[in-house]
Amino acid sequence: MIRTVNSKINKSYVGYSNNPEKRLMDHNRNKGAKSTKGHNWKLIYKKKFETKSEAMRFEYSLKKDRKMRKFIINKS
Repeated sequence: MIRTVNSKINKSYVGYSNNPEKRLMDHNRNKGAKSTKGHNWKLIYKKKFETKSEAMRFEYSLKKDRKMRKFIINKS
């Protein structure tokens, strides 16, 4: 999970990647997801899974669970 560096803009993004550091660099270079363009991002949470399907299930649930996302953001 990543969030904007600018604290005035409270925005987060959840996405699957097998290389989170590269994905973060792409987002910060305005490449990748449309919703991430125009912002500077920092990695605040990552979790490793054995399979892609496990990772995708977790990604889906985290995208829907605003309370958990808020908890992770406040912890970072």
